[in-house]
Amino acid sequence: MVKVRQDRPLAEDGNVDFHAWVEASRRRIHLPHPERLVAACERARDAERVANEQGRRWASGESSFEMGLEMADMLADLGVDEDGLIAAVLYRAVREGKLNLEEVEAEFGAVVASLIEGVLRMAAVSALQLTSTPRLLGNAEEQIENVRKMLVALVDDVRVALLKLAERTCVIRSVKSASPERQERVAREVADVYAPLAHRLGIGQLRWELEDLSFRYLEPDAYRRIAALLKERREARQVYIDNVITVLQGKLEDAGIEASIEGRPKHIYSIWRKMQQKGVDFAQIYDVRAVRVLVQQLRDCYGALGVVHALWRHVPHEFDDYIATPKENGYRSIHTAVIGPEGKHLEVQIRTHEMHEEAELGVCAHWAYKGSDATVDRSYEEKVAWLRQVLEWQEELGDLGQLGESLRREFHQERIYVLTPEGHVLDMAPGSTALDFAYRVHTEIGHRCRAARVEGRIVPLNYPLRTGEKVEILTDEDAEPSPSWLNPNLGFLRTSRARAKVQAYFRARDRERNLADGRNTVLRELERMAISLDDLPRLAEALRFQGVDELCCAVGAGDLRPSRLLRAAQHLADPVAGGSQLSLLPARFMPDSDDEQANVVSGAGNRSVEFGACCRPEPGDAIVGEVVADGRVIVHRRDCTHAQRLAREESRGVIVVGWGQLPGHRLSFDVRISAYNRAGLLHDVSAVFADERVDVSSTTASTDRETSTAVIEATLEVDGLEALGRIMDRISQIPNVVDVRRAGR
Repeated sequence: MVKVRQDRPLAEDGNVDFHAWVEASRRRIHLPHPERLVAACERARDAERVANEQGRRWASGESSFEMGLEMADMLADLGVDEDGLIAAVLYRAVREGKLNLEEVEAEFGAVVASLIEGVLRMAAVSALQLTSTPRLLGNAEEQIENVRKMLVALVDDVRVALLKLAERTCVIRSVKSASPERQERVAREVADVYAPLAHRLGIGQLRWELEDLSFRYLEPDAYRRIAALLKERREARQVYIDNVITVLQGKLEDAGIEASIEGRPKHIYSIWRKMQQKGVDFAQIYDVRAVRVLVQQLRDCYGALGVVHALWRHVPHEFDDYIATPKENGYRSIHTAVIGPEGKHLEVQIRTHEMHEEAELGVCAHWAYKGSDATVDRSYEEKVAWLRQVLEWQEELGDLGQLGESLRREFHQERIYVLTPEGHVLDMAPGSTALDFAYRVHTEIGHRCRAARVEGRIVPLNYPLRTGEKVEILTDEDAEPSPSWLNPNLGFLRTSRARAKVQAYFRARDRERNLADGRNTVLRELERMAISLDDLPRLAEALRFQGVDELCCAVGAGDLRPSRLLRAAQHLADPVAGGSQLSLLPARFMPDSDDEQANVVSGAGNRSVEFGACCRPEPGDAIVGEVVADGRVIVHRRDCTHAQRLAREESRGVIVVGWGQLPGHRLSFDVRISAYNRAGLLHDVSAVFADERVDVSSTTASTDRETSTAVIEATLEVDGLEALGRIMDRISQIPNVVDVRRAGR
């Protein structure tokens, strides 16, 4: 028979009465389909029974079924919805291999399966190394902070974080009889990762328990000493607090302030931390004696504060207004310390009932932030603020999944967090590649990098990494950096740190190697751009090098990028700059008069275009088009009063327009692309054109069935040679492309 909590309803056979338990849960939260939760309980119980009969028990000896019910009870107190409770009941059974996700999805839906999968991803943290020993990749504090941030970055649905916090709370409650090694391992993980995560999410109800229980196993002597001090003075302290409540309640009533007052629970870890931070003993901790005042409205907070300070003398430097300046996790309250009755220190916390619910439930307080316009801070703390608001918005809009997806697209994530094979967490800039990762680990690993493996599969070195991925770098003693790594168009390196290390490598090489590699790069660049080698001396002179060899050495050492070479060639080809020394066949777009400026507006089709006299938009301004009665399009700046009124009225006469080609900017080039033929080749090439906003005047494609090759010829209108080089570099990265070059010479 499964061991159950005494407060759960039991059937006649001594097992949990699922129907009665679910009915009790319905009194706390809304369950639209309670029979689903009953079915989940039955499924988890049966899965555990089968596993036990087959001798497959979890190593700790804990009951996955019992823990599932305990998690669900905890989450029901936090107000988590039906899918979340079902996921809680089933999670441990899935993690222990008694159920698989496919079965869960088939029986209980994709949302429940997705929640469990998210918690399983977070379970990888248990394998990370969070010791106090400094390591190659940073000290323990850096590692722990990276883990915390990685967890928040991984969470697509706030319920995943709540499920994991509930599961870790259950685990640390259950290790009371475990070995000291397991107690310390679980406590370290909770103290370093999950208690801070609960704090970040503002869930005081879980945070305090996680902190106290982990402290109990990590600092047992200090825990017992403070617990004993609290116990021996408990009766006298309670008499004192009762007296304070009576006096303060009367004064608040006299002031016309409706309030409820209670003694504040004493958190052992909080007391110990203050003793350590302030270097004082137990007797000097003010919040050992503490009360909490809960009022109805914000103005009553400050009214109650005035009553407290009029009643007892305020202790200097012991006042914090977290209402005016909330904590980073959204916590709001007033804290003050006074010399109370009998000359003893007393801490008083003052907040509204809503602030109190928010402090206890954090992300689970659906009403959080209603009526406020929080300033957007695009940083890690903004990500946490988003998690805190998801449930409120879901309650208002009804679709957590789609809402979360749209918000993730809008928010910029300041860092990404990836794992090494040993379990270290590295923070990197967004867009960092596998090669950036290699140099982040160690310079020599970057220099000897041959390939990369992400989540077990080989990827290109310019593969952009995502948070939570495990990356392994494959090295070779004979490998060395490639000059192409420094080409920004190829996207191998996105971080300045890695780029500097590669440049330093090339600068340290002997001159002859740099000369040879640089010459190969220069000749290849000139050939594909159809620029004559006879023009190379003029290019060297334009770039202020003593000769061609010096130019090639600079390219080989990474001091001169091929893009600068093309920029110089463009300058020499410009008639205004000196007279078409290089034949680039310029085809400039020049309007005949100022009246033709309207031709640079795109999106208006064949309609006549005029510019609004109300705002007089100029190229570069954000604009919108208004279709008037006679069919003309009047272009307005988006911020002009008329345009904003049209937007408010949701006028159907408003169209999307933009600035097209500005006068005198673009040149026409013919490009030839050779490739091995495959399905989707032309689509991939067109995607590059679209992404680079290239105007394609014409395009033709032909294939040779005997050799299975394809040739694509296109006439492109771009800003110049440098832009053309960037586009050609991107096309060269498309699978099956063999060669890309400028045609027509």
